[in-house]
Amino acid sequence: MAATTNNAELLQAHADLWCHTFGYLKSMALHSVIKLGIPTAIHRCGGGASLSDLQVALSPIPKSKWPCLSRLMKLLVASGIFRESEPGVYSLTPVSRLLVEDDIDGNQQTASTCLSKFTVMATSPFHFAASQRLPEWLMKNEDDADAETPFKMAHGAGFFAYTGRDLEFGTLFNDAMGACSRFTAEIVVRECGGAEVFAGVTSLVDVGGGDGTTAKAIAKAFPHVRCSVLELPQVVDGLPVDGVVEFVAGDMMEFVPQADVVLLKFVLHNWSDEDCVRILKRSNEAISTGANRKVIIIDTVAGSASKQTFEAQALNDICMMVLTTGAERDEEKWHRLFLDAGFSRYKINPILGSQSLIEVFP
Repeated sequence: MAATTNNAELLQAHADLWCHTFGYLKSMALHSVIKLGIPTAIHRCGGGASLSDLQVALSPIPKSKWPCLSRLMKLLVASGIFRESEPGVYSLTPVSRLLVEDDIDGNQQTASTCLSKFTVMATSPFHFAASQRLPEWLMKNEDDADAETPFKMAHGAGFFAYTGRDLEFGTLFNDAMGACSRFTAEIVVRECGGAEVFAGVTSLVDVGGGDGTTAKAIAKAFPHVRCSVLELPQVVDGLPVDGVVEFVAGDMMEFVPQADVVLLKFVLHNWSDEDCVRILKRSNEAISTGANRKVIIIDTVAGSASKQTFEAQALNDICMMVLTTGAERDEEKWHRLFLDAGFSRYKINPILGSQSLIEVFP
């Protein structure tokens, strides 16, 4: 290395290695400021707050820890989460605006674009403990049922089974998925408002649609579309009935209710290729009638030209490997799944940044 790398390059490589080695501390610092309510506190201060402002807003922090708060903010300024507009005065960036948990100015967009609950779940000890089992999992044989995923190795149950077993994690997961659904639904409705995606569609079933956040947004924006949600019985049993959407209890591996459109939002990346084909075949059966029949998939199509988006997709792919049997797929892999499930053609619309809206036709 000394013969081919000069001192400047060597020292830069050393700094880069430190950044990667301690990268998990960025996640922990981000987790901390969300739990402390710092993005919301800055928002309530008019978009800029000094350390003294934050000390007043964050009264549970003992005075002895105030210097530590300054050090925490320094890291997150360096990471681009906050901006230091002047020494000791912090303001929001587009990233930290996604972590504001109220709409103090009556800004409904603030409430619908808040992803703090998703970030809290993704940086929780549940995820961290699972990721630490990754090297051990990679050395396990595929026929070891106890090592199906790193998450199962860490917690003794698969990801979705564990959401029903552990109340704390189940709440974290449901809150996170609700936040993601609100964020995605707003963009889909806005981007598809004048498009052909929902033209002529009279019915839609959101498979694995949780509490119906996305289906309700679609029903409100497109009143001609009758929306329903297919979810597991234990999910449906705890949901209030409001008449906006119909909830159907069932397992998507066994059946999908009939509709013009089957929506699969952030579903297929959780499952193996074999399971995806099974879900897609059930979906194909559900849209067997109607002139405007199709499956709409909201998921990652890997291979973005943007470096940052590509990294986000790659990180999410590893997250799927740690948590589930699924993966993020490129267009070639999606195409193969569609053919195996009996579909004839598809159209990809990259309106969601690192994710895309895919229309699949029988």
